[in-house]
Amino acid sequence: MHLHEKVSLMRILKGLTQEKMAEKLNMSTTGYAKIERGETQLKIPRLEKIVAALEMELKNFWNFDEKMVFKGPFYDESCQHNYVNPAKEMIHELETLRLTVEQKERENGLLKEQVSQLHEQISQLKQIIELMRM
Repeated sequence: MHLHEKVSLMRILKGLTQEKMAEKLNMSTTGYAKIERGETQLKIPRLEKIVAALEMELKNFWNFDEKMVFKGPFYDESCQHNYVNPAKEMIHELETLRLTVEQKERENGLLKEQVSQLHEQISQLKQIIELMRM
């Protein structure tokens, strides 16, 4: 696993977005995303800041291996020839879920807005009805 892939995986496992990591590191989201894509060379001082933002110790970060997460009690050594990088699959799945949650939150926001508008319309209709009764 490349260093930038490990950074990305650890961020996701910690439940952080790229935006949140960039904020913690006082850098732009675009700049941080370049680190995770391996487009920016990661020097030790920056890595130390990233590891600190992940609330980890550097030695634990270095020693982390994706097999520590994905090699559980049901791991079958005989299936290694069919090995697909589960970390990448998990990253993709988590990112898809994150985007889905964001979309649902936007939809909920729109629905709340619509409910508020409907309440306002009901209030206006009640006022009109009261005026008509007079």
